[in-house]
Amino acid sequence: MKANSHARHIVKAITWRILGTLDTILLSWIITGSALTGLKIGFAEVITKMILYYLHERVWFKINLSKGGVVLESRKRHIAKTFTWRAVGTTDTMIISWIISGNPFIGLKIGFAELITKMILYYLHERAWYKIDFGLERRRLRKAKHQTNE
Repeated sequence: MKANSHARHIVKAITWRILGTLDTILLSWIITGSALTGLKIGFAEVITKMILYYLHERVWFKINLSKGGVVLESRKRHIAKTFTWRAVGTTDTMIISWIISGNPFIGLKIGFAELITKMILYYLHERAWYKIDFGLERRRLRKAKHQTNE
């Protein structure tokens, strides 16, 4: 179970980072008016965000709200994860945007614009991953057992 959950969290981190980076590049480009600045900001945060996202996933995995060893997922949990991740992610984006642009207000503008787009994208990402059994051996076995009993 442990190795599977680590693999799941790594793959979730990668898929989220691709989606999140594309969003950051687009928002940064629109706000700064410079595609190059948008690319710099988007690519600068790839490493920090992947590390932060992986750590966020591990913390939420430890807050496991389980029943019989099976992690229970719910819309409320996904919403809570959305808000906690957004706080971490937005802070990181604001700092990186400020450093690259040299303007703290650019960092704030990009961070605030992300609040809406990233929360919607993250919630949808969480819901999609909830439907995927990759890395959740017990849930996959439970589903298989349920299907054979029908």
